[in-house]
Amino acid sequence: MRLDHIGIAVADLETADELFTRLLGRSAYKRETVAEQHVTTSFFRAGEEEAKLEFIAPEGAQGPVQKFLEKRGPGLHHLAFDVDDIVAEMERLAADGFELLQEKPSRGADNKLVCFLHPRSTNGVLVEICQTIRGDE
Repeated sequence: MRLDHIGIAVADLETADELFTRLLGRSAYKRETVAEQHVTTSFFRAGEEEAKLEFIAPEGAQGPVQKFLEKRGPGLHHLAFDVDDIVAEMERLAADGFELLQEKPSRGADNKLVCFLHPRSTNGVLVEICQTIRGDE
């Protein structure tokens, strides 16, 4: 597993983009709506390495990010790790006692298949595993 991105929940994506553009000295390289998850995301590169910052804002009054913001407010939402074979990794993690929040990977932002692990099985941290979608998926 390799760190792919750090997900940060925000109530206002425009404000977050402006703040981090000033902080990092560069603009977001991608913005994308993921209708299935009721969110719009914005991605920044985090230094010279491959890791990214993903800012996540809810679209509408439903969805897990909206619930997260209502319960905890803005801040760290999840850590995402890139894997080569998400299905095999889901099977490995489930067999090792981790609680998966879904039975099959779903499409996420940034051309990824994603699966989340319940925080109660990862010491309170929401963990996402992700795999870049290849042409045959």
